[in-house]
Amino acid sequence: MKNTLALNENLSLSRIIHGYWRLRDWNLSDAELLKLMEQVLELGITSFDHADIYGNYTCEEFFGRALALKPELREQMQLISKCGIRLATDFNPELDVKIYEYSTAYIIKQAEASLKNLGTDRLDLLLLHRPAPFFEPEEVAKAFDHLKQSGKVLNFGVSNFTPMQFDSLQAYLDMPLATNQVELSVACLEHWENENIEFFQKHKIKPMAWSPLAGGKLFKPETQREHRLHSVLKEVAAELGIEAIDQVMYAWLLKHPVGALPIVGSQHIDRIKSAVDALEIDLSLQQWYKIWIASKGEDLP
Repeated sequence: MKNTLALNENLSLSRIIHGYWRLRDWNLSDAELLKLMEQVLELGITSFDHADIYGNYTCEEFFGRALALKPELREQMQLISKCGIRLATDFNPELDVKIYEYSTAYIIKQAEASLKNLGTDRLDLLLLHRPAPFFEPEEVAKAFDHLKQSGKVLNFGVSNFTPMQFDSLQAYLDMPLATNQVELSVACLEHWENENIEFFQKHKIKPMAWSPLAGGKLFKPETQREHRLHSVLKEVAAELGIEAIDQVMYAWLLKHPVGALPIVGSQHIDRIKSAVDALEIDLSLQQWYKIWIASKGEDLP
């Protein structure tokens, strides 16, 4: 399986993406984080997923500090960020509740903050983090145009959008949205059920997949569904001659022709390598459906 996928003529991402949602939990020094980044690049992972709010608005700065120790690595990377969620924390003392904001000024402000914190002059991809009940697509279009024309953001996309939400925004843009980052895993079939998968295939969109290991809950199953999935994943792993069910979960996503790009959010290089090794695993169609049926809890109609 190819190690990269083209999202459009201007942007290709590594098939496995490294995510930094929990960077602050890793307790790494700048030098240790730099070493991890170098190891990840050596595995062929060149795409790095961030968001302005990660670590209460601090993770991008931590990453940028490590990257500054060896800035030439930037040319080997695709840097991805997201904006739009405003957390009611000490970072936003004026807020009593979490809100979503997609005004032109706010999108530009947060993109520029990400550039500064990451220590780069451009983002390869900027995503709107969540669909919002209060949403003005004209405001988003103005921000995207400004950021594109200034060279500060090269490509744009969304995260957690439905097909209608995606289409509604796309109608206001002069550029095609590059991707939609959604939750996809053996335990999250939401985007098969809301027709997003068919939408992606119709428009040749390659989705990014967050939480591809179902938040780790299948390693220590509790519910009947989790036990059922765990059992089938172990069975398929045995058939493939591998021990780790995480590889089966990655392989299940990678098998699907939609072309999902799983985001691996671990600091442990062996776990990251396990995801990369899953690129070489080819489930049979029957194995794929065994897992689907276990997740649904019923045979195909």
